[in-house]
Amino acid sequence: MSIALDYKKMGGLVPAIIQDERTQNVLMLGYMNEEALAQTLETGLVTFYSRSKQRLWVKGETSGNYLELVKWQKDCDHDALLIRVNPKGNTCHKGTGTCFGTANNSKFDLNYLATIINDRKNNAHSESYTAQLLEKGINKVAQKVGEEAVELIIEAKDDNKKLFLGEAADLLYHYLVLLAAKDYSLDEVLAVLEQRHQ
Repeated sequence: MSIALDYKKMGGLVPAIIQDERTQNVLMLGYMNEEALAQTLETGLVTFYSRSKQRLWVKGETSGNYLELVKWQKDCDHDALLIRVNPKGNTCHKGTGTCFGTANNSKFDLNYLATIINDRKNNAHSESYTAQLLEKGINKVAQKVGEEAVELIIEAKDDNKKLFLGEAADLLYHYLVLLAAKDYSLDEVLAVLEQRHQ
């Protein structure tokens, strides 16, 4: 696969900035040659060219802390890459979330919750309530959304903030489980809302 990048400026390499898709934190900087980029796109696992080892290396090949490719783009001069990833574990070999000595975390949000729900769906943690609910099928999941909606309506009539917010959280959670059960994403719902907003 040949992609129009200027590898000549750095002797056959381009810098690749690695960014967490969810947290938006910059995790590390690596270097890719044409072969490393092609392998990354083919396998979905970020692969670099190691200048010290003089060979391709898949990030996480020894630690298991892989970087799963989400999307990539080249810069305006075609001599650098921005690679967005889902990291599996800490990125730095020193045990930190980034290679800049910082943790890789962010404020808890619905996209992060949706990621956890999809992980439970795809990896079937038997002790997980989410996995057990999904196992019961779409009718049970939809029923739970209905029940939580009714409970939220009931709490809306009272003045107990804690109970109301708890029911609101339950409804949001079960709604995301329903999306996962239907193989739809939160981004698809947000796209509909964005289209309506225009």
